[in-house]
Amino acid sequence: MKIYTKTGDKGKTSLIGGRVDKDDLRVEAYGTMDELNSFVGKAMTELDPTKFGDLLEDLEEIQNELFDGGGDLSNVMKERHYKLTEEPIEVLEKRIDELMDEVPPLEKFILPGGSPAAASLHIARTVTRRAERQTVTLMKAEEDVSPVVGRYLNRLSDYFFVAARIANSRINIPDNEYVRSAKVFRTGNTDKKNDKK
Repeated sequence: MKIYTKTGDKGKTSLIGGRVDKDDLRVEAYGTMDELNSFVGKAMTELDPTKFGDLLEDLEEIQNELFDGGGDLSNVMKERHYKLTEEPIEVLEKRIDELMDEVPPLEKFILPGGSPAAASLHIARTVTRRAERQTVTLMKAEEDVSPVVGRYLNRLSDYFFVAARIANSRINIPDNEYVRSAKVFRTGNTDKKNDKK
């Protein structure tokens, strides 16, 4: 079996139900989700399963959900069945709440970094934000885009923020605060996230 098809040599690519230019808004959006999935995989290789088994389970499920969401964005058929549902959003919210109870409260913005896994999870967070922005752009330009994808990405970026803090906290690496940050979080409450929505 050959991996190359040569069908994209003229700048076109296939969607589910059609073909478009490779720089089409849909391709940008689901391509960014593919990029994000790769960073999730990288983070998984950097997490010790004896300390982060729960995060690894989360991330494996997230990888499958990103495939689902990317497939939904690439679907231009008249009759569409979307794979990504509201349930993963609810699961993410529950996990965010659970993980937030484990990490110390924040008062200031923090800088991405610490352990290699935390750094990778922060990259995943920012790539998620880009995918979310591209999905919003696509929704403005197209009528038929699953609204679940945007909501999922919004929660997912919050999850990665907290997961990055966990990746540091469990191995006793403190958060590195942004030195010129004002106190932007209420003590004991980090509902406002690190990446200014």
